[in-house]
Amino acid sequence: MTTSPLSVGTDYETLANRFRPLFRQIAAGNVEREQGRDLPRESIQILKQAGFGAVRVPVEYGGAGASVTQLFELLIELAEADSNIPQALRAHFAFVEDRLNAPPGPARDAWFARFVAGELVGNGWTEVGSVKLGEVITKVSPQAAGFVLNGAKYYSTGSIFADWIDVYARRSDNGADVIAVVDARHPGVTHSDDWDGFGQRTTGSGTSVYVDVPLTAEHVIPFETRFKYQTAFYQLVLLAVLAGIGRAIERDVTQEIRERKRVFSHGNADTARGDAQIQQVVGQISAQVYAAEAATLRCALPLQRAYVARFGNDEALERQANIDAEIETAKAQVVISELILRAASDLFNALGASGVSVSKSLDRHWRNARTAASHNPWIYKARIVGDWKINGTEPLYVWQIGNNLKAG
Repeated sequence: MTTSPLSVGTDYETLANRFRPLFRQIAAGNVEREQGRDLPRESIQILKQAGFGAVRVPVEYGGAGASVTQLFELLIELAEADSNIPQALRAHFAFVEDRLNAPPGPARDAWFARFVAGELVGNGWTEVGSVKLGEVITKVSPQAAGFVLNGAKYYSTGSIFADWIDVYARRSDNGADVIAVVDARHPGVTHSDDWDGFGQRTTGSGTSVYVDVPLTAEHVIPFETRFKYQTAFYQLVLLAVLAGIGRAIERDVTQEIRERKRVFSHGNADTARGDAQIQQVVGQISAQVYAAEAATLRCALPLQRAYVARFGNDEALERQANIDAEIETAKAQVVISELILRAASDLFNALGASGVSVSKSLDRHWRNARTAASHNPWIYKARIVGDWKINGTEPLYVWQIGNNLKAG
């Protein structure tokens, strides 16, 4: 394979300092957006303009050249400010990663230029309705001038904010699975913000419908060429979301305790901040968040190895890196989900009844964490890890959800 510049990392503090003022600006409006279910359009726009979507693009092409680990460090910081936004950008960074793994050439270079210009990519993978396992209703059909896309998707996270949409579809002529890269602003594309979950309510998720949307041949990508560690990558975004929620929990509970005036007569000090038991609760939360963030960044390392190995000549090394990426993100998911959900509940042990005030919206941390942790059920991930450890069974890299094939 022809070699080309790779994104192997940059100075993290210099990179992060580009965006931290924007993260603070985003955090300042988070509670109001949460309470009004206002989509963070302005927040995503300022990130676009600042080049956030191109941090993984190699420096030689105008990006920041960040490593996978550095990307996820940034996403944790962003999730602390507003956990909805990194999830809304999940599909974008996955598509960027896919293009980073694509063979060098004009088509890849064109995508790098789009990313550097601030263009974002949304998601359209999950079928709606009574879809059986393995069935793909959304179809790409050949036409005289290329192809046309028809179908509908749910959980279309981030598509409302996007310039392009990464749509999983099936060709009507030969049955091949493909990625159709769709112009998000085409008249045949309709977005609905009808996600009804109790958490992560401003991710721009919901239904997207595609009616006779034209596609050029270069925007119909064989699914078999998709980057191998994609499932681990998608999962790692959710782990970064959870770790960021944990940091927000730690931030908010310490601030509330510092400012708290009232104490209980049977407490241990004249102030809440001086109460040893309250200090213990906050210390326990801090430790849980520390472990969650450390695990998230630790399991980002094999993804970077898989990316670099993609352009090497050692198939065994690349295969092992992809296995490690899947297994390590699965192990991290099992523990991080529990750590952050516990922290989101324990913060109320430190605050008492006043902590449940609707005006504070502290319940958003648990609701958002519970929602993020419900994607890709961790019970199956624990089994996959166990099967690998006991039997050496290689993990699945792609899976689907739908009705049982045996159902009527």
